[in-house]
Amino acid sequence: MGGLFTALNAGKTSLEVNQKSIEIIGNNISNVNTEGYSRQSAVLTPYPSMSFGSFFIGQGVKVSDVTRDHDTFVTNQLQEKSIEYGLQSGQSNPLAELERIFNISDNNLATDIDNFFDSWKVLSANPSGLVERDIVIQRGEQLADSFHTITNDLNKVQQNINDSIISKVDDVNSKITEIADLNTRIFNIEIQGQTANSARDRRDMLAKDLASSLGVQTYTDSKGMMAVQLPGGLPLVQGTEPMTIEAVPNGQELSLVLHTGGVTRNIGLNNLGGELYGLVNIRDTVIPGLNDNLDQLAYNISTAVNSFHTTGAGLDDSTGLNFFTPNSAPPLATDPLWLDAARNISVALTNSNQVAAAQAPVPPATVAPGDNRNALIIADLGETSLINGSDTFDSYFGKMVSKVGIMSNQNKLSLGGAEDAMVQLQNLRDGMAGVSLDEEMISLIQFQRGFESSAKFLSTIDEMMASLMDLKR
Repeated sequence: MGGLFTALNAGKTSLEVNQKSIEIIGNNISNVNTEGYSRQSAVLTPYPSMSFGSFFIGQGVKVSDVTRDHDTFVTNQLQEKSIEYGLQSGQSNPLAELERIFNISDNNLATDIDNFFDSWKVLSANPSGLVERDIVIQRGEQLADSFHTITNDLNKVQQNINDSIISKVDDVNSKITEIADLNTRIFNIEIQGQTANSARDRRDMLAKDLASSLGVQTYTDSKGMMAVQLPGGLPLVQGTEPMTIEAVPNGQELSLVLHTGGVTRNIGLNNLGGELYGLVNIRDTVIPGLNDNLDQLAYNISTAVNSFHTTGAGLDDSTGLNFFTPNSAPPLATDPLWLDAARNISVALTNSNQVAAAQAPVPPATVAPGDNRNALIIADLGETSLINGSDTFDSYFGKMVSKVGIMSNQNKLSLGGAEDAMVQLQNLRDGMAGVSLDEEMISLIQFQRGFESSAKFLSTIDEMMASLMDLKR
């Protein structure tokens, strides 16, 4: 009877193992569309054999562990490529907005510059005409308005970036906290000899998301806990302790700070990566550079026009007057003279008789009605290389438009390349660790037949035991 009872126990373990394997396959099938899920499989281990005379007999089988298909190299590659994808994705929308502001249509700033200097050419043909003088002032005001519009649009892009950063910080903090919680859960499960497969899958996916958002770097310690840190080395998760990122507004400015261990640290570009790096880089580097170029353009136009307008004379014999209001002195000696020139530019004249189309006469002479010499000089400024000695006003603005266009096109190419790399790596990962319904169906049939065989084996043992019992009767 002892041998039959041993066989009965072996059949029981086989039945349990096949049933558990079928449950695992069912879990794989149900998670076939779950993002980040890794295929799980049972690890089967035989029970120690029992000595039976001069040989050993097996005691059945057990499920010693449930493992997940996982490749660390592919996971790390996905995380690395997520950083590049996040960076290009973060820059995509702001660059599209900048491309809209610095467009190449017929109604851009270059058109207003041309219209302004063309109005001086028209005035030179009839220097005493009040209508032509009014048009010069109107074209100047239109040019100033265009500078103001672009400046305001750039500020709006910066504000939109700040709003995006604020919205993303909350999501980042929730993922940081969840990774710390998962560290605790994984440690508590695996210290008992089990494997926290689902928790590890979720943690890997969160790490990839944080790499895309912040460019984080991760490593796993000997306790199975994931440490997360910013590109510059500042910690985000240490063991079971999560840190917190805060977006701190200061007027129109917005800065990021990290609260870690009771200490607050500023997070600059050197400590950022991924999407937030792209956003902050556009906000703090690209847009200020464009603003500076725009200020230089406005400053050079206003100073060049004023330098000749002050030496000319209007119909009312007025002289020494600025056409544009001079830019105010910068607050610091180290600031450029053109600081905020695009924001501050405006037409100083209110009376069209003061438009200095003529050269100032020698007192006590009066302005000749047909004197157009100053108007011709100012009209020619539009075609003169006055910026850096090599650029006209139009060509300088054209370089700004070209710069934005090149950045936007490069971003589209880089984003497409990053997307392709992500798709390829994701396909590689799915091929190695993802769920294949075909494979699961084959495994399901295998363990189904194993379960049926185990049941048949138990039925056979039952009949044998019944036969022995009949011998006793």
